[in-house]
Amino acid sequence: MIRASLVIIGDEILSGRTEDKNLPYLAKWLGNLGIHLSEVHIVLDNEDDIIESVNTLRKKYEYVFTTGGIGPTHDDITTDSIAKAFGVETRIDDDALEKMKEFLDGKELTEPLLKMLHIPEGGELIYSPATKAPGYKIENVFVMAGIPKIMQGMLEGMYDYLEKGEVVHSRSFDILVGESFFAEKLEEIQQEFQNISIGSYPFSRDGKYGATIVLRSIDDSALDNCEILIKELISKY
Repeated sequence: MIRASLVIIGDEILSGRTEDKNLPYLAKWLGNLGIHLSEVHIVLDNEDDIIESVNTLRKKYEYVFTTGGIGPTHDDITTDSIAKAFGVETRIDDDALEKMKEFLDGKELTEPLLKMLHIPEGGELIYSPATKAPGYKIENVFVMAGIPKIMQGMLEGMYDYLEKGEVVHSRSFDILVGESFFAEKLEEIQQEFQNISIGSYPFSRDGKYGATIVLRSIDDSALDNCEILIKELISKY
């Protein structure tokens, strides 16, 4: 199993002012490649917190993705923090500088713009069609913008860097009864199918309680057999 992690960086996320939309998109995007998003950290724009999260996760998982904090303002400290996590300096990338100059077409290249062209030594640029300011990868860490459209564009430049794994397939079924009525039987089914992850997610619809039972596995044949038992369980209610 190829596993990845995500560090969401930004005071605005933890304050509730901004709703993060990158996590669900990234999880689905990675899932389609057979890469399983296994852990997520949400941290403030704080150097120590970013360094600690990145250094912990890059040793634990095949890939680490970060979102946020690579813009032009004083509180965008992700790149400097990533460089310190790896013990390297940052520098203005020549290729990024040339692309930015072409984009500006004679307009002023300001210090805030130059800030976004710094990358840690050893980093490789990853562009998004939505901006001339790049993201980058350094070893197994992929650093991306926090703005969803820009982040999504950067992902499209990462295919060649990522090893694909076995894709997990999922099937879901609704059962219109409270979980306590079928929990024991569901546990028995789980014990029978060790290569399937079975989850139960309760809901309330029109005053009625129920749950969505979700099966996940890389083994389609096992899913077929498990589905038979799940449907038998549902038919009893």
